[in-house]
Amino acid sequence: MPRQGQRDWRPLEERRCTDIPWLVIFTLFCIGMACICGYPIATGAASRLFSGYDSYGNTCGQNNTKIEGVPLSGRDMTENKYVFFLEPCNLDLINRKIKSIALCVSKCPATELKTYDDLKKFALNNGSHLCSYDISPTRYTGHSERFTKCPKLPVSKSKAIPLFDRCIPVDIGCYAEFAQAFITFVSDNTVLRRVIAGVMASKEIIMGLCVLALVLSLIMMVVIRYISKVLVWILTVLVIIGSIGGTGVLWWLYADHRNAFNNNTASTLGSEVASDNVTALLVYAIGATIFTVVLLLVMFFMRKRVALTISLFHVAGKVFIHLPLLALQPFWTFLCLMLFWVYWIAVLLSLGTAGTPIKNNSTGAVEYHMQGPFQYLVWYHAVGLIWISEFILAFQQMTIAGAVVTYYFTRNKSQIPAIPILSSMARTIRYHLGTLAKGSFIITLVKIPRLILTYIHSQLKGKENACARCMLKACVCCLWCLEKCLAYLNQNAYTATAINSTNFCTSARDAFLILVENALRVAAINTVGDFVLFLGKVLIVSCTAFAGVLALNYQRDYTVWVLPLLIVCMFAFLVAHCFLSVFENVVDVLFLCFAVDTKYNDGSPGREYYMDKALMEFVENSKKMGWYKPDDGDGKEMKPMTRRGNLA
Repeated sequence: MPRQGQRDWRPLEERRCTDIPWLVIFTLFCIGMACICGYPIATGAASRLFSGYDSYGNTCGQNNTKIEGVPLSGRDMTENKYVFFLEPCNLDLINRKIKSIALCVSKCPATELKTYDDLKKFALNNGSHLCSYDISPTRYTGHSERFTKCPKLPVSKSKAIPLFDRCIPVDIGCYAEFAQAFITFVSDNTVLRRVIAGVMASKEIIMGLCVLALVLSLIMMVVIRYISKVLVWILTVLVIIGSIGGTGVLWWLYADHRNAFNNNTASTLGSEVASDNVTALLVYAIGATIFTVVLLLVMFFMRKRVALTISLFHVAGKVFIHLPLLALQPFWTFLCLMLFWVYWIAVLLSLGTAGTPIKNNSTGAVEYHMQGPFQYLVWYHAVGLIWISEFILAFQQMTIAGAVVTYYFTRNKSQIPAIPILSSMARTIRYHLGTLAKGSFIITLVKIPRLILTYIHSQLKGKENACARCMLKACVCCLWCLEKCLAYLNQNAYTATAINSTNFCTSARDAFLILVENALRVAAINTVGDFVLFLGKVLIVSCTAFAGVLALNYQRDYTVWVLPLLIVCMFAFLVAHCFLSVFENVVDVLFLCFAVDTKYNDGSPGREYYMDKALMEFVENSKKMGWYKPDDGDGKEMKPMTRRGNLA
């Protein structure tokens, strides 16, 4: 039996629901998010967002009601379904809007209109005003206010955006002006136009290279199991050579500067400078020596843990062979996040057009502002963005943990469920959504104040004193570190929940105790393992970039390579990060399973290990070398899972 105060780790054959109160809280919160979505729909704001509205409060494609104090409001726009901006390229980046009069028209100009007579003919032929509604189309050519209430000539040809019905210029010069507002170091507009044209001309190559990065990432996840040992030892040798070589160079520089100082007969000022340099080099050399000695001692005592990292990488490669759908987890998570973010942005934009119409006295345009308690809906919506996004990421971690736990604790691999990933998803949805809600809320609770402090720091930049700036940065840094530590603990808590079906707090406590007992192993895996995966990311990006250079070398339609190659490299790194992060999650789950297995089993009859042969070889070698000591036989046990399918 376990000692008093300790709880036994038992991979259960039957699941039980965990953290039900938090599931209820999360469900109520999501209902609140749905109500926020319903508010702009009920008040017509969603219709204004998608159908568009003019500067006088008229929704395009609808018969509108009169707004008090706005004489040009309340017009019938049933036939005018598109929004036309007089100056579509006049962008206000600070307020994130177009500084232009907007009108509802029945058709976007399909050809360039060069004169006011062309505007008049277009308006009369299509029944659409291209100048303000208070100017008759017959007076476009001679009206005194045509320079302020009519579009700037020439009017570029435009086309309507699907779904949103806004007339957008076809000429990329307008987009170049928009991009130039962000890229301040580009002073010549022609350069930016060539860059944008280069991206458009090389879109097929960019797509092909993105697919190449995807394929390389999938290959790397399988191949890394075979090259991990080589990479680890190469890394070890490079670190040793680099630390010893750097220390030797510093001592050589110190000796050289000291000899030069002793033989120096220059001025007093030059002697003081030389003396300072000698002292500085001595300090650097002593510091480097201490660092090198400590590093070598740590590497010496952690050499056995490096062997464990190699074994875990080898088993992780086998996991992906037996559970190939693990490789698709980034796709599903990315798809869910994208759908949720699109929904969130759509609701946010709808809230921006919700509320009471108010006339802006300076511009004469109608703006919508929420008043009273409704103005705080945006804050609730912002919290929902963080919490639900973290919940989706936590769902991926729990799904991976459940599938890997199923693989690890199944002695006969032929009894693994047909599709372990789907079985793990089903278990998570049925039993552990409350645990995910609680874990993701804890991350949200730390992330919100960090983001608020970061925003305050950006707003006060250049205004606060040095002490306040230092305190703000220190608070942001501490919250960031706390967030990363909690995220790592959460991931291991989800693994503990997948094993024992316990609530979040119990799982987090048990996982924390296991991690503390194996602190050196955790350090080795998180340093050596992360660096090996980083090398894999660098390799994928380098190969993709090299292929991009070769492919772009044969494309002569443009001269600027910078942006296409940059886009490809960024995408390659993101794809590699997504896939190898899944690999890293699998390694972390395997390590916790291994730690639990070695804690409660010793390989004797009745207490056989669950681990893979590669990990078994590591344990046997450790026993021979005297590195590994089995449990003291206090009776702890793990119930074997005779049929993993029962976990569903």
